[in-house]
Amino acid sequence: MAVRSIIKINEDLCNGCGLCVPGCAEGALQIVDGKAKLVKEQYCDGLGVCLGECPTGALTIEERESVEYDEAATNQWLKSIGRPTVSAAHQQPDLPCGCPGTNLKTFGKRQEEAPANAPASVGRSELTQWPIQLMLVPPSAPFLREADLLLAADCVPFAYPDFHRKMLNGRALLIACPKLDNAELYVDKLTQMILRNDLRSITIAHMEVPCCFGLGRIVNEAMQRAGVKVPVMSINVGLEGELR
Repeated sequence: MAVRSIIKINEDLCNGCGLCVPGCAEGALQIVDGKAKLVKEQYCDGLGVCLGECPTGALTIEERESVEYDEAATNQWLKSIGRPTVSAAHQQPDLPCGCPGTNLKTFGKRQEEAPANAPASVGRSELTQWPIQLMLVPPSAPFLREADLLLAADCVPFAYPDFHRKMLNGRALLIACPKLDNAELYVDKLTQMILRNDLRSITIAHMEVPCCFGLGRIVNEAMQRAGVKVPVMSINVGLEGELR
């Protein structure tokens, strides 16, 4: 036992929203009987990353006597609940400093239409925000608020010829690959997005190959963790670009 920093939960302020749960990479917090609870003191590192996730100010850091933080035990706990280890959860994309791809941007639809003599396949872009890669979009991105969300597998826009007009129009876009990317990190991020943004709907666009159906599993798991039901529609695209 030693005096150290550790989380303190004011249950009178806690509304049970659950935003702190995915915000804690150590898995030290859970919602029990409608309130945030510390699972075990040895799982809390005392750094307070979860504080910024709490909308009511129910979480604070205090100095008191407690067992030491145990990373090995924490990793065993994380594995038992199907979450990435501490080092994996804290890993960030290896991006150059100042990369413009990380800058949030919202823009209206382009009003100009394609020239009259343009080929029939030429149209306008329906993209209204940046970035689009799920790894780069924070759960607090303003374009997610009350949005109709399109979660598309990376290959879909290349395979489906009318992606902008038929799928993207009127939706906020996130792209991801359920085969090559870290699915557990995506579950955590989508959980936070669902909790924060009162999404109107989620449309999942995936390829017909079996591994691509993992996007649906990611969304379902995120909704279960968030405890929120969002209307979901799935679109299956064939390898030659046809709708299946």
